[in-house]
Amino acid sequence: MRAPFRLVFEQRSETPKYLAAVVPIASVVAALFIGVIFLFATGYSPWETYSNMFQDGFASSTGITDTLGMSTVLICTAVAAAFAFQMNLYNIGGEGQLYMGMLASTWAGLALGPHLPTFVMIPVVMIIGALAGALWILIPAYVRSRLGTSEIVTTLLLTYVAANFINHYIYTSGSYFRAPNTMFPQGRLVADSARLDPFGTTNLYPTFFFVVLLALFLYWLVKKTEYGYKIQVISDSPRAAKYAGINANRTTLSVMLISGALAGLGGAMLIVGPVGRLDPGITALGYGYAGIVIAALARNNFSAIIVSGILFAGLRTGGEKLQISTDTPIHIGVMLQGAILLFALGGEAFRRYRIKTIRTKVVAQ
Repeated sequence: MRAPFRLVFEQRSETPKYLAAVVPIASVVAALFIGVIFLFATGYSPWETYSNMFQDGFASSTGITDTLGMSTVLICTAVAAAFAFQMNLYNIGGEGQLYMGMLASTWAGLALGPHLPTFVMIPVVMIIGALAGALWILIPAYVRSRLGTSEIVTTLLLTYVAANFINHYIYTSGSYFRAPNTMFPQGRLVADSARLDPFGTTNLYPTFFFVVLLALFLYWLVKKTEYGYKIQVISDSPRAAKYAGINANRTTLSVMLISGALAGLGGAMLIVGPVGRLDPGITALGYGYAGIVIAALARNNFSAIIVSGILFAGLRTGGEKLQISTDTPIHIGVMLQGAILLFALGGEAFRRYRIKTIRTKVVAQ
């Protein structure tokens, strides 16, 4: 006997504006609910866990400054991913571009730092980091624009190459980047002129305000300029862009290079900010991959990325401190981030389609 009705996804002719805000909020709420189930199943108190995470990530002076400090690089890698997504390009290799930006800016801090003053060195380090990120994405950008090769595969695979570069320069004896006479391999600290001072005794650096202004500038660039108009036209209809005389290949190349530069800039911010050296531990933090999640949650809106970046940084900060203040697994924060991504992507279906029930004839067998 057949069911009396069936569900059909019908594409919306016009997406209600309220769904743009409802879908991300609902994604976070649904992920927190899944976290409650997970915590109950593993014998931990959801209320105590979430209370501690909120306190450690947002509700204390140390927590909020740690969160804002961590959000700096997350926002940077998120805007890198979102800038490519504006033109339906998928830069999945922001992680590797961040590594190369960190490597190049470390070199600048070591080689040029002792000879230049701070007001010169900080911009130099950040520009070199950004150029390194752009250079690392150059081949994927070229083959995507000229040959149509999938940038997903090429950018992702280059991430593993970049990670091996980091490990090579740290673990190779006598490396220029390795600190001498240390029990465990670690990088050399860059010159003081290549580093910014934090605010007081916090982990918050001036780079946070720079990256917020950068995100707002990119919002203006995409929404209000001719270059942004070209990106939107190519994204909506490549054929219409061709008839309008827009060079899609050149625009594709430039968008991907800017995306790589933004990710490389994130690596440079680690050098002028909290890290100050080439650190092999960067390969375990996943800043580039988290940036993709943040961009997806914000639906590639640069101003919304600021909020979602701070939210994710708070989850990370609170999650990392869980094992210190309680015996709750540290991975709860990572699990919540993954759940938010899944629900954010699933929520896009409800934004683009409406669910309708259609009656079917019941045929007796």
